[in-house]
Amino acid sequence: MTKIIITKKDGHIISVSAEGHTEYALEGEDIVCAAVSSIMQTALLGLLTVAKIQIDFKRNDEEGILKFDLPRLDKMQRHDADIILETMLMGINDLYENFSKFISLKIK
Repeated sequence: MTKIIITKKDGHIISVSAEGHTEYALEGEDIVCAAVSSIMQTALLGLLTVAKIQIDFKRNDEEGILKFDLPRLDKMQRHDADIILETMLMGINDLYENFSKFISLKIK
C-alpha cells in the first residue's frame, strides 16, 4: 500500500510524503503505482522548473518513497505552488477514491 500524507498550514500544502508500493499488480505492470508516481513527480518537477522553487526532496524508487517540504515562499511562489499542489491533490484524491484498497491518503 502506498501511504500518502499531505500536510497543510493556513490552507496551503507545505509537505508531501508518499511511501510504499500500491501492490495493485506485479512490478512493471502496476498502473496504480505508476499513476501515483507520475502525478507526484510531475508536481515536483513543476515546483522545481516552472515555479523555480528550490526544494530538497527524498526519492527512492525501490522503496517507493518521495518526500518534500516547501521552504518559505514569496507571494508569487506561493501562488504557483498552490496551483501545482492543489492540482496534484485532485489527481491523488481521484486515485484514492477508486483504489482505496491500495492507497491511503491523509491530509493533516
